Amino acid sequence: MKYVIIGAVAGGASAAARLRRLDEHAEIVIFEKGEYISYANCGLPYYIGDVIKDRNALFVQTAASFHQRFNIDVRTQTEVTAIDPAAKTVAAVDRVSGKTYEETYDKLVLSPGAEPIRPPLPGITNEGIFTLRNVADTDYIKGFVQQKHVQKAVVIGAGFIGLEMAENLHDLGLDVTVIEMGKQILAPLDYPIAALVQQHIRSKGVHLLLDSAVAAFEKYDSGLKVILKNEETLDADIVIMSIGVRPDTKLAVQAGLKTGEAKGIWVNEYLQTSDPDIYAVGDAIEFANPITRQSMNTYLAGPANKQGRMAANNIALGNVQKYQGAINTAIVKVFDMTVATAGTAAKSLLKAQIPHLVSTTSSGSHAGYYPGARQMTIQLAFSPESGRLLGAQIAGFEGVDKRIDILSSVIQRSSNIDELTAFEHAYAPPYSSAKDPVNMAGFAAENILLKQARVFYWNDVAALSDNNVLLDVRTPEEFEKGHIPNARNIPLDEIRDRLSEIDPSQHLYLYCKTGMRSYLAQRILRQHGFENLSNLSGGYELWNNCAMEMALLVKNEMEQVEMV
Repeated sequence: MKYVIIGAVAGGASAAARLRRLDEHAEIVIFEKGEYISYANCGLPYYIGDVIKDRNALFVQTAASFHQRFNIDVRTQTEVTAIDPAAKTVAAVDRVSGKTYEETYDKLVLSPGAEPIRPPLPGITNEGIFTLRNVADTDYIKGFVQQKHVQKAVVIGAGFIGLEMAENLHDLGLDVTVIEMGKQILAPLDYPIAALVQQHIRSKGVHLLLDSAVAAFEKYDSGLKVILKNEETLDADIVIMSIGVRPDTKLAVQAGLKTGEAKGIWVNEYLQTSDPDIYAVGDAIEFANPITRQSMNTYLAGPANKQGRMAANNIALGNVQKYQGAINTAIVKVFDMTVATAGTAAKSLLKAQIPHLVSTTSSGSHAGYYPGARQMTIQLAFSPESGRLLGAQIAGFEGVDKRIDILSSVIQRSSNIDELTAFEHAYAPPYSSAKDPVNMAGFAAENILLKQARVFYWNDVAALSDNNVLLDVRTPEEFEKGHIPNARNIPLDEIRDRLSEIDPSQHLYLYCKTGMRSYLAQRILRQHGFENLSNLSGGYELWNNCAMEMALLVKNEMEQVEMV
């Protein structure tokens, strides 16, 4: 049996290694158009930022070591230019010698990955404008920063890679500006969680321009000019384009393979393409989202590696393993913060017309009496009927990774809020509290499901009428430092003695710092005959972050109108 794999790195290399473990006698050939077969793609920004100092640490396997260990014919710097499914051949060109030839196969694995988007903007080919996708890009960027002694960097795009690049360039001492066309960073996040991270980025001195787009670039002797669509200009010594990627489907289309609604290579549950002898894995494929059932791509190393192994199992053993899809669990370090997501954002559920409720809680990363505890904000989206967990997002400083993994597992298994309330975690004061933040998030969601709590959200505040009463139940000292406009202050610990000051005919909108004290106030008032009560999900702190970020957006929009 002869297996040919097109594209290495994550999915392709994983498929090749698994095929060898399953079939010692097969002939296996890997074509990789780049120089390197298996490297830590996600580590590239940290090598540029000198966090990872040894370049060789980026390489998981070399072509030589892969060949020696797995007895696989590895052909780097060789590009497959065409596939003939009828003849079961591929055409290849050696990019060093220029030699072209054909190779036969019995089974083929496509792992071409994705390609960075480079819009045809005027001046985009100027020196100093880079994308980051592979080791060669990394070497060019790192060399340019060192040799040109750059001082100002502009990063275009505030996705995962864009923010990692912004942080690493900032840590090298550069003045960094991030330009994002959307109204928030990190598109997979809902706005409240993104707003928390945006405030943190600004606190580090990084210039964050949201709802802004680049129109062109111009080259000057001293560097580059980045021209925005509102005609504002920014000086830069280096520009990193990080506005996204798209599936590389050129070979699949040429071979007549089916592509789908998400413009990726269509695969069935066994990762087979429309040709049963061709499988596909990684960034180039599309599949049904397990929650929305809509076609989607995922550009994450974890799913690609697992798909490679699964495709190999199905090739060698006869379609024995079904792929269930990815819920896009992802995490990113943004300076001192960590932000993570799993499942489907509330805004995407709304767009897909999937009924859902949202709950937001803030808890300490570990026991408050043990030094170093930091606040962690968890947002859950869940079904109002079954309580099934549909999405989770976290912004915090430590312990975010283990909490998102717990929540990801619950989402992946289509389990519900009940599991979070009962989740048994490892507890010691340096690591958690007796009630973990995951438990606390589950309790808050359960209260909403059981109608023991009614919530309103940060963006509902502006729409409140004069017939509604905003009631701040924090201490007077907290209230004086900052509060929502038109709010009254009755501290939680005084509320039982001041019931006569509250009109039961009015709808009361309660809030505190994070939502816990106002929930307690809601329970007290309800049992004293007050029925029209709502609690601000996430509390004043979340509202304040969102309000500040929205004010900056409005200011930016007004400035753009004035310039026009």
